[in-house]
Amino acid sequence: MNTKIIMTLAAVILGTAGIALTFMPDALLNYAGMEESETSLLLMQILGAMYFAFAMLNWMSKGSLIGGIYNRPVAVANMTHFLIGGLALVKVLMSNSNASYLIWTVGVIYAAFAVCFGIILFRHPVREAN
Repeated sequence: MNTKIIMTLAAVILGTAGIALTFMPDALLNYAGMEESETSLLLMQILGAMYFAFAMLNWMSKGSLIGGIYNRPVAVANMTHFLIGGLALVKVLMSNSNASYLIWTVGVIYAAFAVCFGIILFRHPVREAN
């Protein structure tokens, strides 16, 4: 499995979400139909900071050997984030099949990354021949 592609995709998606949540949380709350308050704006910005931090971790690690025992903390952190987030999204989607397409899209992305990082975590990496 080519971890460089997965790490790059995760970095771009999380970085985009992180920047959006950090700099326009009010617009995103309104789009999602959620109540805008000081607390919700603060939490959205903190969530954006976390997403951007994960994006930077993935971007800086994309060229490294990842999998098995190599860079295990990076693989564990990503797999844990995407697995728990994916399970929470699946729970919402199972209880509300009329959820917006945005929730469905994010759910599919989270599930795909959870599977990819699970494979990366439990497989020994193979370095590509130059």
